[in-house]
Amino acid sequence: MSLPLLQIITGSTRPGRAGAAVASWFADHARTHGGFEVELVDLAEVDLPMFDEPNHPMTGNYVNEHTRRWSARVSRAQAYVLVTPEYNNGYPAVLKNALDYLNREWRHKAVGFVSYGGVSAGTRATGQLKQVVTTLRMVPVQDAVHIPFIAQHIGEDGTFQATDAVVASAKKLLDELLLVGTALLPLHAPVTPDDGS
Repeated sequence: MSLPLLQIITGSTRPGRAGAAVASWFADHARTHGGFEVELVDLAEVDLPMFDEPNHPMTGNYVNEHTRRWSARVSRAQAYVLVTPEYNNGYPAVLKNALDYLNREWRHKAVGFVSYGGVSAGTRATGQLKQVVTTLRMVPVQDAVHIPFIAQHIGEDGTFQATDAVVASAKKLLDELLLVGTALLPLHAPVTPDDGS
């Protein structure tokens, strides 16, 4: 039996962001964990415009090719980790936009969070995201990775340098994500975009 696919979504697109380094570190850690097939999804590369579909995402009736591509990519995964900074006590608009594009593709799938920031370590962004993902009928796991004072953990080579506490929290997150994600597998239904015909 193949391993479930975990997509690690980098939720910041700004130049100089720490998110790509954090996501890359977490992806390496997830591969070492061994419970998942792992795929990095960088929203800077996905490059979705601000939501521009005329129909509600719940219908699956997508008119734009970029939406169809996003739907097909997200549909492949059985679980997700959202890697997010905290901007003004919240999370980036690009991440909300990416979530809002789809509906059925996210449903009944486990989701975890890796957040970073200053003293709050992105916990307020994670709290707000939980409201969004539960409305999409995703199942957020309780364990999470929260990284305070992120600038202190980016090396001169641009890589993320994890503390022992962060490594331990990553293992707990992956263990819970595998447990919950596996339990949810029977609820996953194939998603095919409606061509409107």
